[in-house]
Amino acid sequence: MPSLAVIDDFLKQKRLAVVGVSRNPKEFSNGVFRKLKASGYEVLPVNRNASEVEGEPCYASVRDLPGPVDGVLVMVPATQSAAVVQDCQAAGVKRVWLHRGGGQGAVSPEAVALARQAGMALVDGACPYMFLDKAWFHRIHHFFTRLDP
Repeated sequence: MPSLAVIDDFLKQKRLAVVGVSRNPKEFSNGVFRKLKASGYEVLPVNRNASEVEGEPCYASVRDLPGPVDGVLVMVPATQSAAVVQDCQAAGVKRVWLHRGGGQGAVSPEAVALARQAGMALVDGACPYMFLDKAWFHRIHHFFTRLDP
């Protein structure tokens, strides 16, 4: 489990990008995107295959965002996450969250190493719902995740 201090710091930021948000509003990444918006964040969608997502202009990469962001939530397959971390580094991003709900998620050894080498504050796993949502199943997931060695 990543450090709660790093998670809290990430969630205290106001301008975030979500890489991997989908053109399909039923996708999990879109639910997280909507939850962040509903929680008061300014959220910018990033998907190289979309010009608009959830009614918002969508950007091809973190490098294409209008102005700096406080953090980037990465919700792509692990095989793509190192390239996203490289884009974050090039864009001067200081905080990166590699999403993991079930399975590997966006966490890869290469992405983790790149983020750490760049000095980024890194959340290497976990789902934002565990910290933003008060639904019982997310709170239980958070509780049991904390018990893992």
